[in-house]
Amino acid sequence: MKSNELLLDAFGRIHETVADAVAGIDDATLLRRPAGTGNSMAWLIWHLGRVEDAQLASAAGLDQVWTSQGFAARFDLPLSKRDTGYGHTSGQVDAVQAPPELLLEYYDAVHRQTVEFLKTLGDDDFDRIVDTRWNPPVTLGVRLVSTIADCLQHVGQAAYARGLNPAHGHG
Repeated sequence: MKSNELLLDAFGRIHETVADAVAGIDDATLLRRPAGTGNSMAWLIWHLGRVEDAQLASAAGLDQVWTSQGFAARFDLPLSKRDTGYGHTSGQVDAVQAPPELLLEYYDAVHRQTVEFLKTLGDDDFDRIVDTRWNPPVTLGVRLVSTIADCLQHVGQAAYARGLNPAHGHG
C-alpha cells in the first residue's frame, strides 16, 4: 500500500463516520448540546469539515470549498467566512445551525477535494514544508496526520452526542 492510499483510507473512514453520525438525525438532536454546554453535533460536523477544508486547501494551494463552492453563503452563519471554529464561545457554538443535508453536502464536497488532492501525492511529497510558523516547521505528512486526528476526534464526539438520544443511539 502506498502512503497516499493509506491516507485515502483514513479520510474515507472519517467520511463514512460523518455520514453514519448524521443519518436520519432530527434537528433537535443535531442542535442539542450535551450537558447544556458541550458542542452540538451540528457544530462538530461543521467544524471538522472546516478544519479539513482549511488545512487541506492551504497545504494543497487550493481554494477552500467553503468559499469557492458557495457554502459560506448557503450556511449564512454570523461568523467570519474564514472561521473554522477554533476558540469558539458558547454563543458561537449555538450560532452554528444547519440542516443535516447541508452539513453532509458540505462535508461531501470537502471530502471530494481531499480525495482529488491525495490521489496526486507520491511519497516524496510528504516531506514538503507546508507551515513555517512552527518549530520544527510542519511537513505535509504531519499536517495530514494531525488533520485526520482532529477530524476523527470530532466525528467521535458527534457519534457520542447522537448516542445520548435513545432514539438515535448506536448499538
